[in-house]
Amino acid sequence: MKKILSIAGSDCSGGAGIQADIKTITAHKMYGMTVITALTAQNTTGVTGVLPVSKDFVGMQLDSVFTDIVPDVVKIGMVSQKEIIDMIADKLIQYQVKKIVLDPVMISTSGSRLLQEDAMDALINKLMPLATIITPNIPEAECLCGYTVKTKEQMQQAAKDIGKRYHGSILIKGGHLEECSDDLLYSEGTFHWYEQETIKNPNTHGTGCTLSSAIACNMAEGIAIKNCIRNAKNYITGALMANLDLGAGRGPLNHSWNF
Repeated sequence: MKKILSIAGSDCSGGAGIQADIKTITAHKMYGMTVITALTAQNTTGVTGVLPVSKDFVGMQLDSVFTDIVPDVVKIGMVSQKEIIDMIADKLIQYQVKKIVLDPVMISTSGSRLLQEDAMDALINKLMPLATIITPNIPEAECLCGYTVKTKEQMQQAAKDIGKRYHGSILIKGGHLEECSDDLLYSEGTFHWYEQETIKNPNTHGTGCTLSSAIACNMAEGIAIKNCIRNAKNYITGALMANLDLGAGRGPLNHSWNF
């Protein structure tokens, strides 16, 4: 049984965050564990409250996991405070974690920055260097490279510039492109494109969490990173095309479409 740890925030409505991660891990027939960094009050129409967990309790959760059921891969999602980021980075180093998927949650769907400046610096300078792969969307890639990204050519330039400061693999998700939804992998100095027609489904709540967790599951199997992403994209495509329609707003995916 492969074991995946998700370090992220809780979504009480079940579509994103820890809940999406557990569903995705279970759909891959693996054992999911969680370290919760924040509680959120949210649903398909938006977020109404966030209650961060203290850094010391985040550390206690990490110690509890790593001293008993050691994960094969760690996926990191919402981490909103510098102190929490520092604690996570220190524990990952302490326990010598080798396989890490970092989904750098920096920008909200509405375009607002979710991290204060010191937390952004800690994410970039402490967590990113530990990651095997990071999975920014285009607005997050813009934060990392420092300029606007509108085209596939600019995605490639952004990946190269981000790669000058970070030596793991980079997956820039193309869902914000106007012409298509192609994703770009930049790994070991080479580019690989994943062509994807835009799926006409407005219910996309939790797609970033789901994709990064699916990548982590494939990594646990020892699959090459290029194929990890292809398999994960196939899973999330199925979850979108199942056309689940729940809630009054931007609804969740069907994580169990493949059962």
